[in-house]
Amino acid sequence: LLCSAPGQRVLDACAAPGGKTTHIAELEPRLGYLLALDRDAARLTRLRANLRRLGVRAEAQAADAARPGDWWDGRAFDRILLDAPCSGTGVMRRHPDIKVLRRPSDIDAFAHVQDGLLEALWPLLGSGGMLLYATCSLLAQENDRRIEAFLDRHPEARVREIRAEWGRACAFGRRILTGADGMDGFYYACVEKC
Repeated sequence: LLCSAPGQRVLDACAAPGGKTTHIAELEPRLGYLLALDRDAARLTRLRANLRRLGVRAEAQAADAARPGDWWDGRAFDRILLDAPCSGTGVMRRHPDIKVLRRPSDIDAFAHVQDGLLEALWPLLGSGGMLLYATCSLLAQENDRRIEAFLDRHPEARVREIRAEWGRACAFGRRILTGADGMDGFYYACVEKC
């Protein structure tokens, strides 16, 4: 979905344990720069091990994606993957405790974090670049509503349609329902900077 190309600068903003980072690196081994960022330094250990195991390259850095002043080198990214922290409602089949542990206030808190991450990362994306927003949530409040609110704040942003055989089209992206083809539930939306 990132459609990355040789020489591009790519950011995986909430990267640990590295499955998406390694997949990006495998799909386009000639990237100019791939930065895997995560707040949890311990989880980055696993990411680095996965990079070594698969023989792919990326810089792994412990930092908060919401605070780019602490880690960004000032050079624009061509692609940004934001697999945002979320309620995890799409993985309840593997973690049924989510149904009991989550409260309505948690969803509001996650939405606030998601908005903050989108706002912090958007200025780092170059003109013509693309941000792929993803969650393992099935809730519109964490998905389409976040993208809709973001588009309302950013007239220079537009959604790129995801043409795929998997999942179901939503207002601004695609959603995979929990259990479909044995998969966890997920949401994806591609936002381009005009």
